[in-house]
Amino acid sequence: MKAVFHLPGLFEFVDFYRAFLPLYYGRRDWFYDFCEIGSLYGAPADCLWGGGRVGFGEAGAEDALALTRDFGLSARLTFSNSLLRKEHLSDARCNALCRRFEQGDVQNGVIVASELLLEYLQERFPGFYFVSSTTKVLTDFSALEAELERPEFRFVVPDFRLNREFDRLNALPDANKSKVEFLCNECCWFDCPERKRCYEAVSRKNLGEDAEHICASPTAERGYRFSDAMRNPGFIGLADIRERYLPMGFTQFKLEGRGLGSAVILEMLLYYLTKPEHRLEVREELYLDSSLDLF
Repeated sequence: MKAVFHLPGLFEFVDFYRAFLPLYYGRRDWFYDFCEIGSLYGAPADCLWGGGRVGFGEAGAEDALALTRDFGLSARLTFSNSLLRKEHLSDARCNALCRRFEQGDVQNGVIVASELLLEYLQERFPGFYFVSSTTKVLTDFSALEAELERPEFRFVVPDFRLNREFDRLNALPDANKSKVEFLCNECCWFDCPERKRCYEAVSRKNLGEDAEHICASPTAERGYRFSDAMRNPGFIGLADIRERYLPMGFTQFKLEGRGLGSAVILEMLLYYLTKPEHRLEVREELYLDSSLDLF
């Protein structure tokens, strides 16, 4: 069994992936053979249906599509705004993105949190597959089980605080195990009681509404650090994937990082995908690429 990774930055890191992916596919001996890249996900800047993060991706739809098409990857539109109302469904820009991304040699997907949007997309754009967003904050295991039973979702991303519920995860039917997509590298405070409110604040911002949310984490001022994520109780490391999750039948893994710099994304890809003896070579290839701004 192989671990399939879903990577951030469909619109944010096109230039970076244009440099990294030829290296990844051209020098497979540098990278783990039990790991694969399944999709790139993201949303353009100022995207009404966006959620999870306030999008800042500046790449155009054609560039993002060309990137995924050239490497046979699925493109996922991150439309996880949880507070959409009926009047928002007619947004011209988001509908145009759906029309463009619905067609492709590889099936593309949409990450959703809103039931209203899901119903709309199923009716108007049946060519997509759908992913249940982690912004739903499914921390109750019975809620996760119910979500996995829904046929409209190909994948379901639970809250990272369920990542190590091994007994209950292992008891899932095989068909549902194949739908679980684990968020590996969350840096959020594990005991945060306001995670859903935080996501709702992002949804309001994307709608152009006032939405101030003050993070209560004791380390909020540090921002995201991959080293902090590695110490998070919900962190899924490479050894965990290889020794626990794959043997149990779980194959889908998501990395967050749309709001970070491409240098941090590189460190994640070095950790999860790259053999230790070749990490310096990958760094050198990308750091010495004069076309990249890695910071």
